Amino acid sequence: MNNESRPTVLVIDDTPANLSLLNQLLRAHYRVRLASSGARGLELTAQQAPDLILLDIMMPEMDGYEVCRRLKANPASAGIPVIFLTAKVDAADEELGFEVGAVDFIHKPIAPSIVLARVKTHLQIKAWQTFLEDQSAWLQAEIERRVNEVLYLQEASIRVMVSLAEFRDECTGNHIRRTQTYVRLLAQYLSRQERDRDFLTAEHIDQIAKASPLHDIGKIAIPDHILLKPGKHTPEEFAIMKTHAVKGESMLARTRQELGEDNLMLHFASQIARSHHERWDGTGYPDGLCGTAIPLPARLMAVADVYDALRSVRPYKPAFSHAAAVSLLLEQRGRHFDPALIDAFLALQDEFAKIATQLADSQPVASPIL
Repeated sequence: MNNESRPTVLVIDDTPANLSLLNQLLRAHYRVRLASSGARGLELTAQQAPDLILLDIMMPEMDGYEVCRRLKANPASAGIPVIFLTAKVDAADEELGFEVGAVDFIHKPIAPSIVLARVKTHLQIKAWQTFLEDQSAWLQAEIERRVNEVLYLQEASIRVMVSLAEFRDECTGNHIRRTQTYVRLLAQYLSRQERDRDFLTAEHIDQIAKASPLHDIGKIAIPDHILLKPGKHTPEEFAIMKTHAVKGESMLARTRQELGEDNLMLHFASQIARSHHERWDGTGYPDGLCGTAIPLPARLMAVADVYDALRSVRPYKPAFSHAAAVSLLLEQRGRHFDPALIDAFLALQDEFAKIATQLADSQPVASPIL
């Protein structure tokens, strides 16, 4: 083994004869550094951390216990094994030494064979600990890489599903971006209010926003002649159109079975897909839920979706102005929409208007019809 690859042992002792003896004993096997005081030992350790420290206890100014405390208090040196060199033989002294972080004791006068055996043993232990820590770090990185791959595949699959829904509907990619932004804004506002603060954690808000593009995924299953009809639906056609909520939730339920029932984003997506057409007063569909029985992610989506529909051109209607859309949503406070959400919407309406302009579709905006 060349000198550069040898482990480094730092010897800290205030007695020159002890430093000389240990240097002669260890240098055939290790790189040896010497310090005649605790302060110098800490300085050398800070410059370049050794693999092991042999530390005298009885030293002036700063004894070995204090040196060891300081070594263990510093994250850069906390993992270095410390073996105390001492003439003390009391159990209380050894107990204190282990308490401050030492791994072993060598009693003076030293026996060369004991010194070499203890140093070798603790360097081997440290080498195995380092190996295991490196393996653990590698495994953790590998797990994170695999998890990220799975998440990427999940998100890619979801993007494909959203693209299919967009392709078959009159909505655009900007509709998805706008409603997702509206949902996030509303959720962040409510997270600062007493009622929904506990539920709307940062993670929940992020997952709800990611789930929102899947709100109309069930429209994939609606026949073209109904989905793309430019005029008003007949009662029979509207009944079929309304099934997209249940169909969407069913599609997402199958996806959750394949990707994992604990997938929080898909859980919220299922709630949104099924319930974003429910109304606060219980007159919505498909389940006639009312009030807080409607999942909060679906209530958030309802406000975002209706505002965006009012502001957007459709084959059967022109776009409404922001003022007209605000007026219509306000009329539905406590009827179609959660009152707390309409209050949040009113507080955020300037941001909604800005987003509607920044992410507007390329179609011309017609005069509003009230």
